[in-house]
Amino acid sequence: MTGQYERELRAVLAGIPKGVEAVTRSCDSLAKAKAMQVIERPFLVVRAAGSGMEGSGDLLALRGDICFPIEVKTSKKSKLYLSGRTWDQYQAMIYEGKRCALMPLYAYRLKGVRGDSWRIFRVEVGKLSGRLGMLTRRIPPLPVTRNDKPYLDWDKGMPLHKFLALVCRVDSKTTIDGLAERLSFSQIVPETKDENSQLRLTDMVRR
Repeated sequence: MTGQYERELRAVLAGIPKGVEAVTRSCDSLAKAKAMQVIERPFLVVRAAGSGMEGSGDLLALRGDICFPIEVKTSKKSKLYLSGRTWDQYQAMIYEGKRCALMPLYAYRLKGVRGDSWRIFRVEVGKLSGRLGMLTRRIPPLPVTRNDKPYLDWDKGMPLHKFLALVCRVDSKTTIDGLAERLSFSQIVPETKDENSQLRLTDMVRR
């Protein structure tokens, strides 16, 4: 059964419109709009052979700016505890994440719920740089039990549509050239031959 949900998630991350629509069918309009952003910035999603080489997860989502190994889990229960094989998978993801400076993810699908049924968690691998370092502050890690052992709690994860909005949004330009494209000086300052006004405005934008 897990293979079915791997295919479901793969279609979403790959930005296939029918796949995104299927997953968000019972979501509200805001959640749908956030999820649809992946259509503009899709991932190449590769299924790891043999249900996942140790540490690679079930899926690899790759794009020019970021890459995630993803372990897919599904259950009828909101909490999933790791032990035996699943604990070994978790440990292998930590190892590969540290070795390759990656952010492994868990995608946890809860069966029988309406709306966004997927939740995303990150695996703690220590300090990351660049965009991954920024994402560590937004994507929640796996919660831990009273004995400090990580587990999956669907209620504490990041909804998939919010994850997609986070990793697929296009950063707005902040340069002077970018501002000039969106807003001409004439919209801010009335036409004038006062050269000092234009200089003051230029200084303000640079700040």
